[in-house]
Amino acid sequence: MLTRNCLSLLLWVLFDGGLLTPLHPEPQQTLEAESRDNVVPVPGRRSSVQRVKRGWVWNQFFVLEEYMGSEPQYVGKLHSDLDKGVGTVKYTLSGDGAGTVFTIDETTGDIHAIRSLDREEKPFYTLRAQAVDVDTKKPLEPESEFIIKVQDINDNEPKFLDGPYVASVPEMSPVGAYVLQVKATDADDPTYGNSARVVYSILQGQPYFSIDPKTGVIRTALPNMDREVKEQYQVLIQAKDMGGQLGGLAGTTTVNITLTDVNDNPPRFPKSIFHLKVPESSHVGSAIGRIRAVDPDFGKNAEIEYNIVPGDGGNLFDITTDENTQEGVIKLKKPLDFETKKAYTFKVEASNLHLDHRFHSVGPFKDTATVKINVLDMDEPPVFSKPMYTMEVYEDTPVGTIIGAVTAQDLDAGSSSVRYFIDWKNDVDSYFTIDATEGTIATNELLDRESTAQYNFSIIASKVNNTAGIETRKNGYSRRQQELYFLPVVIEDSSYPVQSSTNTMTIRVCRCDSDGTILSCNVEAIFLPVGLSTGALIAILLCIVILLVIVVLYVALRRQKKKDTLMTSKEDIRDNVIHYDDEGGGEEDTQAFDIGALRNPKVIEDNKMRRDIKPDTLCFPRQRPPVEDNTDIRDFINQRLQENDVDPTAPPYDSLATYAYEGNGSVAESLSSIESLTTEADQDYDYLSDWGPRFKILADMFGEEESYNPDKVT
Repeated sequence: MLTRNCLSLLLWVLFDGGLLTPLHPEPQQTLEAESRDNVVPVPGRRSSVQRVKRGWVWNQFFVLEEYMGSEPQYVGKLHSDLDKGVGTVKYTLSGDGAGTVFTIDETTGDIHAIRSLDREEKPFYTLRAQAVDVDTKKPLEPESEFIIKVQDINDNEPKFLDGPYVASVPEMSPVGAYVLQVKATDADDPTYGNSARVVYSILQGQPYFSIDPKTGVIRTALPNMDREVKEQYQVLIQAKDMGGQLGGLAGTTTVNITLTDVNDNPPRFPKSIFHLKVPESSHVGSAIGRIRAVDPDFGKNAEIEYNIVPGDGGNLFDITTDENTQEGVIKLKKPLDFETKKAYTFKVEASNLHLDHRFHSVGPFKDTATVKINVLDMDEPPVFSKPMYTMEVYEDTPVGTIIGAVTAQDLDAGSSSVRYFIDWKNDVDSYFTIDATEGTIATNELLDRESTAQYNFSIIASKVNNTAGIETRKNGYSRRQQELYFLPVVIEDSSYPVQSSTNTMTIRVCRCDSDGTILSCNVEAIFLPVGLSTGALIAILLCIVILLVIVVLYVALRRQKKKDTLMTSKEDIRDNVIHYDDEGGGEEDTQAFDIGALRNPKVIEDNKMRRDIKPDTLCFPRQRPPVEDNTDIRDFINQRLQENDVDPTAPPYDSLATYAYEGNGSVAESLSSIESLTTEADQDYDYLSDWGPRFKILADMFGEEESYNPDKVT
């Protein structure tokens, strides 16, 4: 900044002194000076023409953008040779921003910017200046144009207009493989300073990727990056202006990089032997099992081809690839027979279809596994020795004559016995019978060749095995009466000793039509009456539920109303509780005990009548001797009060506390002889007679015992 201003000042001095003549790239426009010829008369000499130099002189005008000073920013100064500094010249300014952005001192020609400017909004302003005579108001010089450029400052950070970015690179790529080029733009002036000079760097994503600091090209930085280990990477790129120096502004963007798959992994079987079980009744061409090799690659690189290795057992089977699951589907080429061969063993090879020559050195892209197939024995029907039998018989042959025999054999292991039956399809079959065990066929009626010359019928051969048939013993079952029947079944063998086991069979009664087809076997059909649909039953149940809810709400409201009636009183219900714990004052006391003495021992109410008996006439009760000092009652109450005061479990409100006080004894003292030191023989009961008529019976009892004592000396 200082260097540029000094250079501008030097140019001003050179131009002002007439030492240099500025270039004029455009007519009537210059940034330094403009010189013209003017004819001025010189007094005292012969009139002649003299060349006089004049012109505008100003600095190279620049204004700093985003100026935040308190005073208007000084731009430059305009000056004319005709201005002698006596105030006869007036300077005017017109053009872009004149008066609104820029002002000029009419006397000195100083130009100021009165508001902050933004170079990115408008980089320069074209203005026109003129010098006018103050008195005559006429221009002293022709109007000239000049430019005020807005000098750039670093007030814009670099921005990635196309971010965030998405890129991909093949896995296992070498170091330096091209990934993507990012570009950040800076709105600052690229021709001035380093404000728009951007440097790129990676903030996140190392050591996997690198970036060229000048071009923004992203490349791989690690070899052998494996997609099967990590597929997605997120790289954070920073662009910083000022050439990356301290104080520069920065912007960031994200680059999501995906490793694309290459065929760098061969297929592998998860186990070396696969065991399959196949029924011997499987149809030719049917799939009897699946095996799968695992390839961690993706897409076409994971496509697998399966082949059966030629050898023993493989000629009965074929294998194809399921395109969706990449499984090997084993199919049957020929029929199986458990009695002929019970097991087969062969090898299957899995290999990739699309190979990558770069990874041939890794090894063969194939794997082999062994497949063992066990043939399961199925319960097959007996097989006749011939598919068709032809027999001849004379007409009028007696009934029961054997005309031939059929033979069927059970080929399964164990060779069960065979039974024979005629497949009755029409009335013609009743002309013959067959022995169920031997298979011999005999006539059942007299035959007439003229009526029927040939008979065709079918014979059924079935094995005698471990099956049992269950038959009903009554006609008609009702689900309403009983839905389930539990039938115990006992199974016994024919060896000795007989071994048996018992199991239970559950038989459900179902609703059927007239042809025996089951219509419904669900539980809800039992409870549905005839002609009542499921929707009607649901409606009935819903009505019942609503009625129950109404009843419950009614009862709850009645209880709440009753409770509110009982609690209408604002007084505490405890105030209405009266507790009586009066044990009386002894046998001589004919009135109720004055419990008021417990509340206040100092107060003695005289002439107090009993409250539990309404007197017929007004009479005064007999006087009781005054209580001299109820110190024992007072001490008892004080002790109980202290116990309640220190009790942490006592209620936090005033409550009624009752104290059952029994006194400290009577003049008669204890009647018990437990603690007496004298024996019954030494006890004298004569004092009982002095107690009055109330103790007369007691005195007589003890007096009689003494008179009855035979040891007493009179």
